[in-house]
Amino acid sequence: MKTHRIYRRSGFTLMETVIAIGVLAVLLTAFIGVFGPAALGIRKALSGQEADRLTHAVIQEMTNLREGQKNTYTSAFDKAFVQIQKSNTPENALMVYQYRGSLTNQRPDGSAQPVPTIKGIPGQDYVVQPMMRALNDPNLQDDVAAVEGKIYVVKCTQLTVDPQSTAEYKPGRPGVIVNPDTGDTVQSSADYNSAVILFDAEFYSVSSNNISYLTGPAFKSKFPKFSNPVLSRNLSVQR
Repeated sequence: MKTHRIYRRSGFTLMETVIAIGVLAVLLTAFIGVFGPAALGIRKALSGQEADRLTHAVIQEMTNLREGQKNTYTSAFDKAFVQIQKSNTPENALMVYQYRGSLTNQRPDGSAQPVPTIKGIPGQDYVVQPMMRALNDPNLQDDVAAVEGKIYVVKCTQLTVDPQSTAEYKPGRPGVIVNPDTGDTVQSSADYNSAVILFDAEFYSVSSNNISYLTGPAFKSKFPKFSNPVLSRNLSVQR
C-alpha cells in the first residue's frame, strides 16, 4: 500500500486578519495626520497663485493702452476709469482668463495670436497668456477658443473714504466714481481730480467658456445675480 502525505494550505485566521486591518487603519490615520496639512498647504499655494494671476491680468490691462484702443480712450488711465465705471453692466463685463498664445505671432494690438489647438509643450511651443478683455472686445471670441481653464467675470467698485473713519475705505456705488476730495460724482477721467483710483475687484466664476453663452441672453440674465465671489481684492490704478 502506498501512503500519501496530506499538505494543508496555511492561511490567516480571522483574528489575524482583524489585527492586520487595525494596524493598517492606525498607519493610515498617522499618514493623513502628517501629510494632510501639507496637502492643504499645497492647495492654498495654488489658490494664491490663481489669485495673483487674476489680479495681475486686471492691472496689466487697465494700465496698458493697446493699439486700436487709442481712438476710444485718451490714455491708459482713462481706459481704467471707464472699465471700472462700466464693469457692472453685462454689455461691458470684464472677462479674465488665460489662453494659449503663439510665441512668434502677434495681433495688431500687441497680444499673442491664439493657438486654438493644443500643440507641443507649454513654454516651448506656445505660452499660457493671462488676459482681461471687455465682453464687447472683438478679440475675445478668438481668445475663448484657446482658453486654458476657467473664465472669470470681474466687477469693480470704487473704494471711497468711510465718513466714520478717514483712515478706512469702503466700496461705493457700482457704476459711480466720485472725486475723493469733494465726493462729487464725475463722468469722465478728465474731471477726476486725483492721480489714483482705489477700487474693489470681485471675481466670479463663469459656468461656460462658450462664446455663444457669453454673448447671449443667458449670461446677460445671469450677470446681475452673481453672488459669493471666488476672490475679492482691493486694487488701484494711477495716472
